[in-house]
Amino acid sequence: MSTVSVLAATLLLLTACASVPEAPPSSLAEARDAIASAEQSDARQYAGAELDEANRKLAMAENAMSSEKRTEADQYAQQSRVTAELAMARTSAAKAEDVNRQMRRDAEALSEELERTGGKQ
Repeated sequence: MSTVSVLAATLLLLTACASVPEAPPSSLAEARDAIASAEQSDARQYAGAELDEANRKLAMAENAMSSEKRTEADQYAQQSRVTAELAMARTSAAKAEDVNRQMRRDAEALSEELERTGGKQ
């Protein structure tokens, strides 16, 4: 094979590779999934600021991806995922606190009832 043929084949291969768009990093899908999970866990009610931040970071990742800045897109997507996970954790903690608060009220009401009735049934 001549040098010209090898160069032509190499050039053709490089052109073909350059024209295939790269798949988005898996971190984008992971960020989307984490945001969806956070939304399903009522994070909007308990951790709205974190959920908004996760959505902002995801938008930044998508913009970076459309500008072919894969590393930047991956970093923003990872930040988005972590922030969505934080929103879920804060939501879980807030829900647990709500349950604890209700249990304390119920226990106080029971104690008051026992005091009122003198513990008799």
